[in-house]
Amino acid sequence: MGRHALLSASSSHRWLACPPSARLCENYKDTGSEYAQQGTDAHSLCEHKLKLSLGMETTDPTAGLSFYDDEMEECACGYAEYVLSLVEEAKKTCKDPVVLIEQRLDFSRYVEEGFGTGDCVIIADGTLYIIDYKHGKGVEVSAEGNPQMMLYALGALELFDGIYDIDTVRMAIYQPRRENVSVYAMAKDDLLQWAEGELSEKAKLAYAGEGEFCAGEHCKFCKAKAVCRKRAEYNLELAKYDFEMPATLEDDEIAAILVKADELAAWAADVKEFALQQALSGVKYDGFKVVAGRSNRKYTDEQAVADTVKKAGFDPYEPKLLGITAMEKLLGKKKFAEVLKGLVEKPQGKPALVPESDKRPEMNTAQEDFKEE
Repeated sequence: MGRHALLSASSSHRWLACPPSARLCENYKDTGSEYAQQGTDAHSLCEHKLKLSLGMETTDPTAGLSFYDDEMEECACGYAEYVLSLVEEAKKTCKDPVVLIEQRLDFSRYVEEGFGTGDCVIIADGTLYIIDYKHGKGVEVSAEGNPQMMLYALGALELFDGIYDIDTVRMAIYQPRRENVSVYAMAKDDLLQWAEGELSEKAKLAYAGEGEFCAGEHCKFCKAKAVCRKRAEYNLELAKYDFEMPATLEDDEIAAILVKADELAAWAADVKEFALQQALSGVKYDGFKVVAGRSNRKYTDEQAVADTVKKAGFDPYEPKLLGITAMEKLLGKKKFAEVLKGLVEKPQGKPALVPESDKRPEMNTAQEDFKEE
């Protein structure tokens, strides 16, 4: 896709929450990242595997992928299988459902110049399926009320609503590296109501660069996140605690800080990284200078080192047991489970304080143990 839409589906979570961020981000170039490239590679492979399994014409992209590995192969095959299962499901109500892969979807009826690319769209009588592949494993993505998926659905309705009698939209996120398959269904009428109300209003503001700046967890994907004044104010609110010793804070004050502690740390890191890049390009910050960090010694040629040490009469290698992941790869999951039964344990993880929305079960704390006794 040559150009990016200002109000793209993939960034909609952010511009719906903070409309003026869309225009603000135009001033900052997209630096790209390894993760983004890895995601792009995975999507190319997913597209190929899916076309292959549907008997469509396709070219194997693996030779040109920088991040191809066994895990990506497994993820893409799993994705193709999952989509095929949905196609089979759709066939129960519709003789020949239409399957579109990497389809450009236009939702500009509600969002000025709005378009995006849907990984997979299945159209059957009564139901429209929108499937999105996520390769990331940092954040679990939910399909419930997911604006990216809802925008794709609106684009698909533009193409097919008149031809097929659609009343339900089913949105699915397939995120294999988090073992997450999230499905959410909504009535077409509810989707259109959202589109004509909140979506249209926010999109108008965002396109015009108007509306209220709003900081929150959506900031982490914003190109202006290091210099945004609203985000600075939001994080500096913590300064009102004047950094007293925690012991003198009330429980509810500590709770208020905990809510923002991770974002505060992330914001501080973003500002530092931005300042370093600026300093490297010549900006001088009062009281700061750029220096070379500490570094470790390293071999210039590992093979030459090994050969030279052998010649000197020493063994340059240490025998080392394979790690669990490598061992599982060597034996295969099934064999690994059979052969090493009883020899692998999963100790309890280190305690972590997380929001209540976290899916993990609550641990027993010392206080609760005491109560039980």
